[in-house]
Amino acid sequence: MTEHIVIVGGGTGGSVLANDLADRLDTELDAGEVAVTLINDGPEQVYKPVWLYVPFGKRDPDDGRRPLADLVDDAVDVRTDRVTDIDTDGQRLQLRDSMDDISYDHLVLATGSTLASEEIPGLAEGGHDYYSEDGATALREELLDFSEGHLVLSVIGSPHMCPAAPLEFVFMADDWFRERGLREDIEITYTYPVQRVHGNAHIAEWAAPLMDERQITTETFFNADSVDPDAQTVTSMEGAELDYDLLVTVPPHRGVDLIADAGLGDDGWVDVDRHTLEAEAATDVYALGDAAATGVPKAGSVAHYQAGVVGQRLASEVRGQIPTATYDGKTICFIETGMDAASFVEFDYENPPSPAPPSEKLHWAKLAYNESYWLTARGLV
Repeated sequence: MTEHIVIVGGGTGGSVLANDLADRLDTELDAGEVAVTLINDGPEQVYKPVWLYVPFGKRDPDDGRRPLADLVDDAVDVRTDRVTDIDTDGQRLQLRDSMDDISYDHLVLATGSTLASEEIPGLAEGGHDYYSEDGATALREELLDFSEGHLVLSVIGSPHMCPAAPLEFVFMADDWFRERGLREDIEITYTYPVQRVHGNAHIAEWAAPLMDERQITTETFFNADSVDPDAQTVTSMEGAELDYDLLVTVPPHRGVDLIADAGLGDDGWVDVDRHTLEAEAATDVYALGDAAATGVPKAGSVAHYQAGVVGQRLASEVRGQIPTATYDGKTICFIETGMDAASFVEFDYENPPSPAPPSEKLHWAKLAYNESYWLTARGLV
């Protein structure tokens, strides 16, 4: 009888895992002992880090898109559909566009993050973001027209995708305006919802002096809860109010309702063992990437490393072996500190980050990493 592994979500984690399994289980796949199905709600994969560069005219949105079928090994059945219900007791999935349910022996949820701008009154009308294709494209036009006034970058809620990106945006904006001779006429304010400029204390300690040096004003413990587009103000639940001429936000992030509806976790994040990535509320279910509530950043590198762990564990289970692979919290991240300099951090559950001194070399290393991503997704590097 064929053992069926189903992966829901075709982002970084889902595609890397699919290719990992195709390689790791090639003998079993050829023999028909195992089948791997990847279900994604669209035909393309989007590499979201590209969107950070779109507002500054450095990349186009199309640079971050590839057909999913071109990224995943032919041994994997790639299906374009949306999973609408998970029955973990019966080990079945209901699909939007199919009359037939799909049964699974092993399920991996790589359903990522979604933006929830609607949770903050006035945010959709008054703010811009670079966490979506439409948002990044619209913000590009706003920045081109912005020559004086108050730019506010407000991080609304945590966790969110790519925790370094808010820092990167204000560092890049500062540099971009300086290059155009506009910085003296533009005030930049950065708000963050906890009492430091980043969720990780070590990165916050590194970033705060850089922000002071760049004359980027910071407002910490600022939890934005409403935006008035007419008055151009953003108000926090703590009672503070900021005027703005251009509001850029990192909107609230949530997972997908599918997860909560299945009883696997709150806010669409799957409660998992942070080492094995197994769901706590169901058997034969894993989660990885943004969907997994592990406490590590919601970043592509995390999904990549976790995919390797889940691939090893599933291969062991298929072969009747006790899985021993574990995830140690490994995360790597390049942090742009301007238009031509970047830092780099690497850390895990036991070892905190220690950002490298910014350099042009690290900036080019990040750009090279972004260019090589599609090889990574294919499992070639």
